Amino acid sequence: MFWFTQGLSFLPLFLVVSSSSTFIVCYIISVFRRDVDVLFPYISDTGANPPESCIFGLMTVISSCAGIATIYARYKFVERLNEEPVKVKPHLNTAALWLGMISCLGMCIVATFQETEVTSVHDGGALMFFLSGVIYIVLQTKISYVIYPPGSSANTFRARVVITIIAIVAFFPTIICASFVKQTQLHRHKEDKDYPFHVASAVCEWIVAFSFIFFFLTYLCDFQVSARSFNPSLFFVFLWTKIFGFYHSVSPYK
Repeated sequence: MFWFTQGLSFLPLFLVVSSSSTFIVCYIISVFRRDVDVLFPYISDTGANPPESCIFGLMTVISSCAGIATIYARYKFVERLNEEPVKVKPHLNTAALWLGMISCLGMCIVATFQETEVTSVHDGGALMFFLSGVIYIVLQTKISYVIYPPGSSANTFRARVVITIIAIVAFFPTIICASFVKQTQLHRHKEDKDYPFHVASAVCEWIVAFSFIFFFLTYLCDFQVSARSFNPSLFFVFLWTKIFGFYHSVSPYK
């Protein structure tokens, strides 16, 4: 059995691959077509013009769906741990779940409304994505501390602390510097007055985005640990019934 087939390890793995591929593929295409500058474009700039906008929208929605499934699986994993001596406050786990869902919704808004067409809605979705995402990983890092050692390893917790600190530090320049950027064109010039703010905001935006990706990468270990008590095939049936409001005597746990 391959390691990524154990438990639900394929969920965070697919999320990491799909989201990172979205950023990288769209960046390569937009640079090749000279739609953006090689250095320091915003992530959204790489998906502003077709055909990369089509790819960006499709792959981002796919990544959002993978994010929803992964976040919900993590929620159920922590909920399962509450049946053991380790106790996580239910409201903490629930708050993390909803913040993660809101962040995924922000991703969909960013993908649907291009910044060159509906700037205000696009920026609102980006703020929703980054703000909710940062708070989500903060809460999950707190949960990792509470469930250690049975539900998390020391190295995993340390990695999450480092990633969370990087995301928090990069988040504030992303938002603050972006508020000083007045020009909306995709190509920037060093002579522009707001160019330093654009560079700082764009670089920090990429850092925050990939911080999220690396954070979900740390879920691989946790989801492998849950392999013995979690039935992957029943998980999707359980998720389907929850989404559409139907109830059956089905639990994802054996």
